[in-house]
Amino acid sequence: MVLRHPRNIITGTGMTHFAARFFAPELSAWRGQQPLWRVFWLYGVAVSGALIAVYLFAFLADAVALRQILVLCFIPYTVWILVSIWRCSDNVREQYWRMLARFLTFAWAFNAILIVIFIEMNLITHYYLQY
Repeated sequence: MVLRHPRNIITGTGMTHFAARFFAPELSAWRGQQPLWRVFWLYGVAVSGALIAVYLFAFLADAVALRQILVLCFIPYTVWILVSIWRCSDNVREQYWRMLARFLTFAWAFNAILIVIFIEMNLITHYYLQY
């Protein structure tokens, strides 16, 4: 039996190895190694729908801090999903799907930028009116 130093579990290869295994599907999507349909529909549409549902709940509950946290989580998620979809769009037989996925990636990015701007404007207004 090999005893490991506690420092290696937290900062060394133990935690890195765990994270790499835990996020293996997401990392392979980032590298463009997942099927496009899976990344687009499951990681993109389904997860975005869940984030929107949670944000709507936070909006209706007037949970301003939760709304701000969700926006801060939405930004890196959006970068990850857009890059993943772009890279995975090469994993299709018909070029039509590749071009459509890349076009929708541009539209999604533009929409996400507008959403973040308008939500932040709303949150700033809420903070301003509250104090």
